[in-house]
Amino acid sequence: MTRLGYMLMSILVVGACDDGLTDGTNTPPPGTTSSGTDNTFDHDMSGYINPYDLIDRLQKEGPPSYTSHVHSCGKVRYNTLGNVMTSVGMNKTNATALSAGDLYMSGYNALGGSNYANRIRETIAITTSGASREFDIFAAGAPETITAITTLTRCPGVQLLNPDNTFRADGITCLIGTPATATHVALANLTVQNASDVQTGQRIAVAAMLAAAYTCE
Repeated sequence: MTRLGYMLMSILVVGACDDGLTDGTNTPPPGTTSSGTDNTFDHDMSGYINPYDLIDRLQKEGPPSYTSHVHSCGKVRYNTLGNVMTSVGMNKTNATALSAGDLYMSGYNALGGSNYANRIRETIAITTSGASREFDIFAAGAPETITAITTLTRCPGVQLLNPDNTFRADGITCLIGTPATATHVALANLTVQNASDVQTGQRIAVAAMLAAAYTCE
């Protein structure tokens, strides 16, 4: 076929494929296919960080690979938790059912203890089961702590409660290991006020403070 024949054939094919969409009568209404803030994701640029500010922060705080280790919060190791229990007056070897010691000894796996026979190290991240068991231990052992706090080596002679059963700031400091604030005292006393009875409220308050101190909450 000659060149002229190919050209004629192309014109015929194009003409046959014309469906009338190019006459301007079948175009979609304006705005339905164009992008805008109402039909596309609007990127928030308010959090833009100046690169010089970022460099200055990295020089002061260190790179993320360093700060993630410094500011991270791993779980309390199993043996360390036992030492903590002893330091706050709980008997970690108490085999009485549902005592703090019983929950501690029977909760080895839940608390992420190691299994060296199977070459499994102790977990370093806290889990839901581990956090739950830890709180159960503190809740069960809270009465022991309340009774023994005046004789604790970590803060000898410190009183946890006033004669009117309200919490003392120095006693809370002994429990959590950091200076207690007025908010700590207020929340502890509010827990007692909202409980069914004073002893239950004190037990819950002590358990909550210990759990918060040793689970990074």
